[in-house]
Amino acid sequence: MLVLTISSFRCCRMDTVTKALEEVLSSALPQGCITVGVYEAAKSLNVDPDNVVLCILATDDEDVKDVALQIHFTLIQAFCCENDINILRVNNTRRLAEILGGGGKQGGEPMDLHCVLVTSPHSSSWKDPALSKVNRFCRESRCMDQWVPIINLPER
Repeated sequence: MLVLTISSFRCCRMDTVTKALEEVLSSALPQGCITVGVYEAAKSLNVDPDNVVLCILATDDEDVKDVALQIHFTLIQAFCCENDINILRVNNTRRLAEILGGGGKQGGEPMDLHCVLVTSPHSSSWKDPALSKVNRFCRESRCMDQWVPIINLPER
């Protein structure tokens, strides 16, 4: 008889979503479908919100006390909710930088990884199984009144 606790189910499910998120980012990057940075993301959202398929807000422990960043997050979250854009929060900007291949640097300057947008490579809907998993996770989280689910990006 198989007994599966809720916490072990969530853990397995979270691992699946984390891997799917990594796949989405890894496949979107070479297609030029990634926008990095709070201000760059705000500009992109303003110009073409229908092209955005996912918004990732990333923080580390020290970012929680940054009031200006939290205000930016609140505004981006509100805009994404208004425009039916799925949002995730991740808690490891260093790992996010590794996934995006820059190690946190872009042309010698540190990248602002606090906001990352994934856009559709075509005007049609992006048919990516990993993106579908992430979107389903976001949708299910909203059904449980968790509007911005948090993903742990473990170190590798």
